[in-house]
Amino acid sequence: MTGGHDTRVSLAALIATRPGSCPRMIYRTHRARRGDKRKGFTETDYARFLDAAHQQLNGPIVLVWDNLNTHTSRAMAELIAARDWLTVCQLPSYASELNPVEPVWSNLTRSLANLTKHNIDQLTALVKTRLRQMQYRPGLLEGFLAKTGLDFGNFQN
Repeated sequence: MTGGHDTRVSLAALIATRPGSCPRMIYRTHRARRGDKRKGFTETDYARFLDAAHQQLNGPIVLVWDNLNTHTSRAMAELIAARDWLTVCQLPSYASELNPVEPVWSNLTRSLANLTKHNIDQLTALVKTRLRQMQYRPGLLEGFLAKTGLDFGNFQN
């Protein structure tokens, strides 16, 4: 999401599910600064995000991931291999309908469509507010998971 000029807010999110529990969404924002070589999340940023999720969820993670180049890089493969609590299942290419986080982004962008943001700080604050609102709606998160048609109960670490 852009907020004017060459500054950008990048987002990463995951929806965690465990049998018998409500789903949880965990997200992080990343703000690129002018002059940054990469505007989005780096492999190290994703690794920190996953480490924090692991700590928050207090258990192993089976990650269903799309084919973003950062997700499939050699550096990311090494970071994944170093985490025995992490199993990654790669989605097929061009299968965004199987990614439960895609409806999060769709819902978020629709909710921001007609609002005026004057600067990147306002955009960032608004994005965080909208994501936080989604976090406290387990029925919405369950809908995002159900929309994929995948049986997440069959994923095991």
